[in-house]
Amino acid sequence: MTTSWPAHLDVGAVRFARPTARYDDVLVFYRDALGLPVLGQWRGHSGYDGLLFGLPGTPVHMEITQHGTPPRIPEPHPENQLVLYLRGPEAVAAAVRALAEHGHRPVPAANPYWPERGAVLFEDPDGWLVVLAPWVFGEEPPPPVAH
Repeated sequence: MTTSWPAHLDVGAVRFARPTARYDDVLVFYRDALGLPVLGQWRGHSGYDGLLFGLPGTPVHMEITQHGTPPRIPEPHPENQLVLYLRGPEAVAAAVRALAEHGHRPVPAANPYWPERGAVLFEDPDGWLVVLAPWVFGEEPPPPVAH
């Protein structure tokens, strides 16, 4: 399996974007409860409000935008997830504690793959899922299935 970018695709950073209808709540969830760094933030740019969160830093980031009156977003789907691969069960436990301190509770996974391997899922204020997995994809294999 090839793990490098093709020579003709000289990518220096990656961003993915999704809409929100709860800008302020999403900001608090990702910045304060989860602790992601805010790389950029704007209000009223051609009718858009936006946030950029580092994942984990500046080469990979997530953009959240709010647009319209009232803002509208598509219905969340259980397989549309932000998966954060953390460095072990202790790192997951620390993130779970931080989210709990902000009033967030884990939610059930539609796909048993995640809980069978020790991952914990949370909904953000728009209902989109954040998966906290206890291994780093590409550096180590997933944990064996817990019975």
